[in-house]
Amino acid sequence: MAERAAPRVTILGLGRMGTAIAHAFLDAGYRTTVWNRTAAKAGVLTAEGAVYADDVTAAVEAGPLLIVPLLDPGAVRQALEPAAPCLAGRTVVGLANGTPQQARDLAAWAAGHGADYLDGAMMALPHTVATPEAFFFYSGPERAYAEHRTALEVMATGHFVGADPAAAEVHSLAVLGTGYAALTGFLHAAALLETFGTDPETLAPAAAAWLRGMAAFLPELAREAGAGRYGDAASTIDLNRPAVDALIAVSGERGVDPALHRPLKELLDRRSADGHGDDSFAAVYELLRVR
Repeated sequence: MAERAAPRVTILGLGRMGTAIAHAFLDAGYRTTVWNRTAAKAGVLTAEGAVYADDVTAAVEAGPLLIVPLLDPGAVRQALEPAAPCLAGRTVVGLANGTPQQARDLAAWAAGHGADYLDGAMMALPHTVATPEAFFFYSGPERAYAEHRTALEVMATGHFVGADPAAAEVHSLAVLGTGYAALTGFLHAAALLETFGTDPETLAPAAAAWLRGMAAFLPELAREAGAGRYGDAASTIDLNRPAVDALIAVSGERGVDPALHRPLKELLDRRSADGHGDDSFAAVYELLRVR
């Protein structure tokens, strides 16, 4: 019986993320074609078995699945333009950071050349590619996602979030927002404790332990927000208001800018003034959501 041919994939762009992705596909046994504007970046990969394409057209023609981890959607389109006549019947997976409208525009351009376009948002760093820590959001034609899901999950766990090409970008930005809030809160805390002689390295383990508890609380917060029911709460609006007030006051007294926490104070005060002081902290959601 003849051996089954190795599945094929093409990686266009060999920055840090592109290189990590190419390594993952090689390790998974894929016939991996790579292309980069600077050919020297492919040296290590070709030594490990990757096929280097001399131009982008040859790279596109090498397989049905094109992974494009470039800087922005404009760079993705610019890289693919010379090979546009060869895109028909292939699936382009754009892994650039961009706006929702840029994702839609790139999808329309690819469709105009007969290609499926999946917009991918990478929730990963190069060293986490192909590990349980990484996950990617995808949006676009669900049929294309289903067809290539096995290959896509070589890079990271995949989450399909809708047919609108913009959906992956929006989901990525939303998740990034939770992280930015936590990281900025930590930096504010470090600045505050520095005024008491505690260095950031000492704070980090305690903050990490607290954030793990916060992460464990997220499903309950989500349940309350999703149901719109905030009664019988362990952590209420009025319970948290004094803590936020004190955090702002102490920060000001120590010369640390408390601006980060003022928006939360305003939301808690508004919710309490509306008669919802005994509701769960999750009730802040009602002031943020679109009605």
